Amino acid sequence: MKRAALFFMYDKQGVVDRYVINLLCDMKNNSDALIVVVNGELTKQGRDMIAQYADKLIFRENKGFDVCAYKCGIEYLTNNDLSKWDELVMFNFTSFGPVYPFKEMFDDMDKRNVDFWGITMHYGMETDPYHRCRYKCIPEHIQSSFIAVRRNMLLSEDFKNYWNKMPEIKDYIDAIVNHEAVFTKHFTDLGYKADVYVDTLDLKDIHPYPLMLMPLELIKNRKCPVFKRKTFFNYYDEFLDVSTGVQGKELYMYLRDNKLYDTDLIWESILRTANMYDIKERMQLNYILDENKDINYNSSLSVALMMHIYFYDKIDYCKKYAKSMPVGTDILISTDSKEKKEAIEKSFQSLKDYNVKVLLTQNRGRDVSALLVCFAPYVSNYDLICFVHDKKATQSTPYLIGEEFGYHCFENTLASKEYVKQVINLFENEARLGLLTPPTPHHGPYFKTIGNEWVDNYDNTLAFMEKYDINVPISKDKPCVAPYGTCFWFRSKALKGAYDLGLTYDDFTKEPIGANDGDIMHVIERMYPVFAQQAGYYSAWCMTNNYAEAEINNLYHCLRDYNTDLFGRYGVVERDVLRRNIRNKGGIGLKNRLHALLGEKLYTKLWSIKEKIKNR
Repeated sequence: MKRAALFFMYDKQGVVDRYVINLLCDMKNNSDALIVVVNGELTKQGRDMIAQYADKLIFRENKGFDVCAYKCGIEYLTNNDLSKWDELVMFNFTSFGPVYPFKEMFDDMDKRNVDFWGITMHYGMETDPYHRCRYKCIPEHIQSSFIAVRRNMLLSEDFKNYWNKMPEIKDYIDAIVNHEAVFTKHFTDLGYKADVYVDTLDLKDIHPYPLMLMPLELIKNRKCPVFKRKTFFNYYDEFLDVSTGVQGKELYMYLRDNKLYDTDLIWESILRTANMYDIKERMQLNYILDENKDINYNSSLSVALMMHIYFYDKIDYCKKYAKSMPVGTDILISTDSKEKKEAIEKSFQSLKDYNVKVLLTQNRGRDVSALLVCFAPYVSNYDLICFVHDKKATQSTPYLIGEEFGYHCFENTLASKEYVKQVINLFENEARLGLLTPPTPHHGPYFKTIGNEWVDNYDNTLAFMEKYDINVPISKDKPCVAPYGTCFWFRSKALKGAYDLGLTYDDFTKEPIGANDGDIMHVIERMYPVFAQQAGYYSAWCMTNNYAEAEINNLYHCLRDYNTDLFGRYGVVERDVLRRNIRNKGGIGLKNRLHALLGEKLYTKLWSIKEKIKNR
């Protein structure tokens, strides 16, 4: 069978990731011609990479999504004698793969008497949520990320007319309702026969979208050769509404542990293009480590502890946690006066199994300048660094609130020698792990932080990124995976970008600055995971077993209070509808969605309750 392959790709930065080359390389071995259509532009490196595989590289304006790109490629093939091809494969960049060689799939499908086929089926929806589809529903359809068309249909007037009559594709929904969701029904209604390589008919009633919601089943038991990129960063409610949300992590672990796919290709692509919090949710990047479990420890990583101590009464507290580091570790401590330096040296002189060095720093920029200015000359000497400071939040009363915040930070970074060994081991084994931080606190006044993690820092953070040409996806509607409290572990290479800025004490505001957000210190606190992502590393949360046990209880308690206050007065049906809409913050926005759903009177009541809870 003489086969032409038509590949569509788009990248905002014009970058060609290695996973794309992996796809093209395998397809090149299974086709007689490979045409690549690019919406937008590519970097020179990207062009050169694709040129090694493409028989024809076509660039077009970034309009019309994959639909118009396919149409463009078909026009090119038509002008160069479409009749010489027995089969045309249309596929795109939205999938990773192949997990299994495409040849196995092509050999199987070559034996089937069909006019067009694909890899997987979407089982549609009884209604049309977009109110644009010609069928008043979303029909069952072969997913358009991979469709092959045989000669009989390829050379037909029906196929020609389908593309000639294609309406203008203005947005993503247009692409769905005018092509992906209707292509299969349109041609099967005309009498053309269709099939899919991966049989999922038995999963139809479990979920209409098996490739996204059941990827492990398809890869492990049905030899599906591809999996969706969006599995690792898509809208989380798509998973959580019907499952426990573990699909991305389970698939990743299976691929990695069984060496079926180079999982570094996944990290390379999603860390460059997706929001870090989205990745953290889909990949369940939370590590619960047993602070009482001793492990065999033989790490090749060079490790240091860096501490900033400002308060006299926290010196011994910090020393207690410093002893959790492995024997022989370098401990670098910064403080802002000679008197404090002498007090710290006197207290820490009992730590004879460690290499302790106390440095003087300015009290301008506090712990942030200590890490990025005072310790800057030393950071590159180590592979892995734990940074902590004497957290003492006295702006909230009673002072126990701040003391517990300090406990939250220190326990989840330096709980015990056994815990620290496991942290180091984790960095040893997870090459893409760049930053490990305690979760966002939510006791006392910190409860309001959940859902408002940026506070007054988003615009300043965006301006900071633009100033230093840092190109990482962030969103005001999504939190950053930041070390609130600035106690965390990091790989020195992950924060290299922060040190390359060459910040000085003059870049920080002079004291007194109070506790208000919006200062450069609060911006940089949220920038740590951004620097890590820019360098190609992910950020994650870590907790001790003991802390995680309390965290589960606390989170459930808070959620139950919230649900009781917000939904208690409504019936079950109303409650479920409201809950879905409150979680759905996309599209026209939460307020407008609720207003449209509830009407003026009920909306006003509901929103006032929400604001009351938020400010509680």
